[in-house]
Amino acid sequence: MAKLNPADLLTVGEVSRRTGVAVSALRFYEAQGLIFSRRTAGNQRRYSRHMIRRVSLIQVAKRLGIPLRDVAEVFRDLPHDRKPTRREWERIARAWSADLEMRRAALERLQRELTNCIGCGCVSMSACRLLNPYDELASQGPGPHRLDPLPADPD
Repeated sequence: MAKLNPADLLTVGEVSRRTGVAVSALRFYEAQGLIFSRRTAGNQRRYSRHMIRRVSLIQVAKRLGIPLRDVAEVFRDLPHDRKPTRREWERIARAWSADLEMRRAALERLQRELTNCIGCGCVSMSACRLLNPYDELASQGPGPHRLDPLPADPD
C-alpha cells in the first residue's frame, strides 16, 4: 500500500469514501464555509487531506445535536489554506468547551429528571400535581418549564 502524504489533495469522491459523507453533503458544507477545496485546471474540486478532520468533527457534532452554525463559529478562526496546528485546535477546543459543558449538564439533568415533573402541562404524574398544580406553568408559555433545556435552535 502506498504511503499517505498529509499534503495529498483528494477528490470529492475520495473524501466521501473516507468520511462516509455524501458528496452532496460535502458540497453543502463547502457552500456553508465549513470546509474548503481548491480547483484544478479542469475545475474539479480537490480537498486537502486535513479537511477530513473537519468533516469528521461536523459528523460528530451533528450526531450530538450541535447546529452547523455553532460548528461554523468554532471553525471560523481555523486556517483553510493549510493544516491547522495543534495550538490552533487547542484554542478552538477551549472556545467550544463552555458550550459543550452546558450541553453535557443539560443532558445529565434531563436524565435525572426524566421521571419527575418537568412542567410540560401533562399533569399525569403525582409529582406534577404538587409542582405544577392545575397546570399553572402554562401561563409561562409552551414547553417544559421545570427542565431548563438548551437554548432553542432557531433553524
